[in-house]
Amino acid sequence: MWNALEKELDVMRGLSREAGELAMRLRAAGIEFESKADESPVTAADRECEQLIARGLLDAFPDDGLLGEEGASKTSHNGRRWIIDPIDGTRDFVRGIPVWSSLIALENDGEIVAGIANFPARSEMFFASRGNGAFVNDSRIRASTRTTISQAVLCVSGLNSLNRYAFAPDLLKWIEPFWAVRCFGGCLDAMLVASGKAEIWIEGSAKPWDFAPLKIIGEEAGARFFNFEGKATIYGGNAVLCVPALESEALKFFSRRNN
Repeated sequence: MWNALEKELDVMRGLSREAGELAMRLRAAGIEFESKADESPVTAADRECEQLIARGLLDAFPDDGLLGEEGASKTSHNGRRWIIDPIDGTRDFVRGIPVWSSLIALENDGEIVAGIANFPARSEMFFASRGNGAFVNDSRIRASTRTTISQAVLCVSGLNSLNRYAFAPDLLKWIEPFWAVRCFGGCLDAMLVASGKAEIWIEGSAKPWDFAPLKIIGEEAGARFFNFEGKATIYGGNAVLCVPALESEALKFFSRRNN
């Protein structure tokens, strides 16, 4: 199938590789972090990688807008906007845990239509565009066909943020019947669902740049993406990615009990 967004994917792939290589070099040289107003860490690598990505995107697509975690911002003149998280998982990056990623997504008239999640320390690049499937490196990925909780792997990110939700007292009871529960890190957990290695991923607190590429990659792999209210949005502050067979189970637990 011809991909109308092939140029955009090529540019994203190239820039995410460059940003990943830059981040790896900076970390090898020694990296310090400081805390932002919300107490989340930020490093020079976050800022330099975002600048690299933003420059490259605007060189290739000068009429497009920008939204970046570290402040990149530009108004769109054509309804298209690039959403950037230069290092998703800065805490992991700082500590040398190889699950951090470089995230880039393209939003067109409010819909995410393409995205990349690059894991430089794992040599894995996940990407997708609307209607053309999802891939890791050169291989197609698909969500799992498992249909029951007893066979399912649940991934939980931001576990320490879930206590603010009304469903928190019931969470341990809900997860008990799962085949396994894992907490590797937001982006990696979501990609496990997209690649058929897990069935449900939940994230209790994150921003649009954390979710944007994960949504399109997950959906193109055949999974469902929604927030705790059941809306397919990256702007809800929380998210669920799950296989179709378990969508009603997840919606029943989260959407009827969230604050």
